[in-house]
Amino acid sequence: MKHEVTRYTAGVGRSFTDDLVEEAPVEFRLRDVPIAVLMRTPGADEMLGLGFAITEGIVIGPDEVAGVSHTGGTVDGDRYAIELAEGVTVDPEQFRRNLFTTSSCGVCGKASIDAVRVAARHVPDGPVVTPAFVTSLPAAMREEQAAFAASGSIHAAAAFAPDGTMLAIREDVGRHNAVDKLIGSLATSEWPLGPMVMTVSGRISFEMVQKAVVAGIPFVVGVSGASDLAVDLGEELGMTVVGFARGDSFNVYCGTNRLAG
Repeated sequence: MKHEVTRYTAGVGRSFTDDLVEEAPVEFRLRDVPIAVLMRTPGADEMLGLGFAITEGIVIGPDEVAGVSHTGGTVDGDRYAIELAEGVTVDPEQFRRNLFTTSSCGVCGKASIDAVRVAARHVPDGPVVTPAFVTSLPAAMREEQAAFAASGSIHAAAAFAPDGTMLAIREDVGRHNAVDKLIGSLATSEWPLGPMVMTVSGRISFEMVQKAVVAGIPFVVGVSGASDLAVDLGEELGMTVVGFARGDSFNVYCGTNRLAG
């Protein structure tokens, strides 16, 4: 949306019209039971719901989801139903978040750390890529961040094949939502996912590493640092976690076996 702002440079103010990222709540329900309210950027909500169901361990793959359908909305936000495939039974109370999850928050919407250690997939040994490949990812992602180019205030998550092909990219005001939208988008065309590297525009949190490994993505690159809990989880599960990928340098916190040379 457009908004009038005043920018000060060297003490002098100048008014202009700026683009603001939209942030609004969305509620996801399972068997008519609300399981989460997420603050997100509207758009690709079906992909967000599918990705959320997969990365939260509600389902083990997209074939267990019959669909994600819009069931209504109010001035307070939109509501979607995650519809399970025939024969799939899930207790919605098991996955019900006990707090609203803000756009900047992941595990704060969960009762405890134990609750976020959902069943993780076995991550593949590869892909093995060069340092030059890793340093190329943030710029390649940045070129496709249309919403960021307009507003400068939205996160992104992108998936790259080992040959450098961008498989998909999604943007959202929430870092975790961008990851869920990305995984939901990928899952609609391929499952299980092939070898790939996920790149994110901010810091790497515990939940982002968890979401990646649940989807079978073994390699995560961020333009900012990683939390200690994220690195601990990455080491535990045999992942590669890379942070501060800027210019021609980056930090490898764990998983150097996937770097050639």
